[in-house]
Amino acid sequence: MMIEPRKPTSEQLVACEICLKEVPLSEANCAEAVEYVLYFCGLECCELWREQEAQAKREREEGKV
Repeated sequence: MMIEPRKPTSEQLVACEICLKEVPLSEANCAEAVEYVLYFCGLECCELWREQEAQAKREREEGKV
């Protein structure tokens, strides 16, 4: 089986905030944070990030961090 090389595109790629997989900007899911935008390769990574943020917030409120 022959693997075809990636064809160059002019579309901008962004890295998923969780798994760092590069995806085209047009296909990325995003979440707007306070001063920046985060990109995710799919809903699973986006939900994982939300869970991590919620856990970090709970820990800050409890004085653990």
